[in-house]
Amino acid sequence: MLTLKGVPAAPGVAMGKSLLFSSEELMVPRRPITDAQVPTEVLRLEEAMILTRHQIAAIQKKLGDELGQEHAEIFNAHLLVLEDQSLREEIITGLKSQRLNVEAIFNDVVHKHLKAFARTEDEYLRERTADIDDVRKRVLRNLLGKQPAPIDQITERAVIVAHDLSPSETAQMHKDRVLAFVTDVGGRTSHTAIMAKSLEIPAVVGSVDVTRRVQKGEFVIVDGTRGEVIVDPDPPTITRYELEQRRNHELRRQLQTLKDLKAETLDHRPVILSANIELPEEVPSVIAHGAHGIGLFRTEFLYLNRYDLPNEEEQYEAYKTVAEQMAPQPVIIRTMDLGGDKFLSPLQFPTEMNPFMGWRAIRFSLARPDIFRAQLRAVLRASVRGNLKLMYPMISGVEELRRANEILGEVRRELDQEGQAYAKELEVGAMIEVPSAALICDLLAKEVNFFSIGTNDLIQYSLAVDRVNEKIAYLYEPTHPAILRLIKQIIDVGHANKIWVGMCGEMAGEPPLALLLLGMGLDEFSTSPVQLPLVKRVIRSVEYSFAQSVMQQALTLPTGKDVETFLLASLKQVVPDLVEV
Repeated sequence: MLTLKGVPAAPGVAMGKSLLFSSEELMVPRRPITDAQVPTEVLRLEEAMILTRHQIAAIQKKLGDELGQEHAEIFNAHLLVLEDQSLREEIITGLKSQRLNVEAIFNDVVHKHLKAFARTEDEYLRERTADIDDVRKRVLRNLLGKQPAPIDQITERAVIVAHDLSPSETAQMHKDRVLAFVTDVGGRTSHTAIMAKSLEIPAVVGSVDVTRRVQKGEFVIVDGTRGEVIVDPDPPTITRYELEQRRNHELRRQLQTLKDLKAETLDHRPVILSANIELPEEVPSVIAHGAHGIGLFRTEFLYLNRYDLPNEEEQYEAYKTVAEQMAPQPVIIRTMDLGGDKFLSPLQFPTEMNPFMGWRAIRFSLARPDIFRAQLRAVLRASVRGNLKLMYPMISGVEELRRANEILGEVRRELDQEGQAYAKELEVGAMIEVPSAALICDLLAKEVNFFSIGTNDLIQYSLAVDRVNEKIAYLYEPTHPAILRLIKQIIDVGHANKIWVGMCGEMAGEPPLALLLLGMGLDEFSTSPVQLPLVKRVIRSVEYSFAQSVMQQALTLPTGKDVETFLLASLKQVVPDLVEV
């Protein structure tokens, strides 16, 4: 028996024989061409692009019919690559200057962009390289007249083992045949992982060398919750996982019954359960999982993968759509977290040694008030169509907050003069994700209506740990005593200043940490929609006094590992089945 570790991408357990799937890398020929052949090569490129667009549109339709339109929207990123005029111009320029066949020039140009994306420190953008590479392979196959790998023609029920799977390959999987999949590479936020969750196919990604250590036809267990792959398991292990499969099925059934129930403790202390979203198309999933509202609406989607800026009307329509769909539940719109390496646009951004801590978020907004004003106008105008709130990212001091609010005040006066309606009592909050903000939160609390703790960055900055650096990933500890003390201080200070405090980082969606945060008095938990039923289960299973005692004990422990062990033991006392999943 051999146990391989990886990244848990989609929860659940599956068992079966392995099937090694290879989406082989194409051999790209390089041959010289004459000036007279350039127009012919350009025509070949156009025809391949059109054929690729038709293929992706067919996948979108299939996915929309089977899973809903919000999942089909994943492939919009692929279509944007195909429609990118600057990419087309770069390829044509290369054809003319290098006089090589179009396959070679196309492959070189796209590889250059792939390398740039792979170097970014932003995990979301880095994971988008899979989308671009998916398009690259499809266009090349069409140029070369090759057929794509037939993953949709798998006839036997099996566990797919592959070096990598593209989003389109994942989308074409038949759920009744693919029991689970495992890959050598990949991360939690890749579209392949998102597709696996949507299809409810257990998946482990980033399990290095799994393709070399698993043989075709070997019996394997895929534990997508823990991120483990067990090869040739012994009978007791098989029996244990069969029991876990039955337990998971029963847990899912129970969680579905919680959708319309209140998020409150046994002694009736209420909390707000909200969802984090990237796109308006995610709203149906938010509603289906019983969220009270949206605690983080990331607005970067309006700016990414394009070469012009969204105008006020485009932004207004997006915010209005979500506000109306969620009304009367609240929707918190985070102003654009852009800058540095965060997006491609017509704007000129300086090359930065550390863009993650550079010219981005509120810093960028204040430096470009023309762009900031357009977003604020759109948010304010949409605020009368539902229950919108506004929050600023990466606030590090009072001056930034005051300047942002000054611009907001100016925009309000402009709308008044124009006779435009907006919610006069719009709540404005600050994300607390920079250590300086956490340390002066008593000063910031006097300037806002609420705090939202962004734990992903707060942990990274406080512990000086690059969360995407594999060599020091072990140091990224949400349970580190310093992090727990910072969070407790933020919540206490917020309440002392009579403002509510939420959390929109990953910590809010982890059941053991939810128990701890409940004890700290956190007012709002905002996480991915699929995690909400788990958090609600924890909240409805305990008394507030129990959660407080857990919190008090956890704050006395000296290491993050001690805290983690203690929280799991505490959770097991009240919701034992969640500790097992």
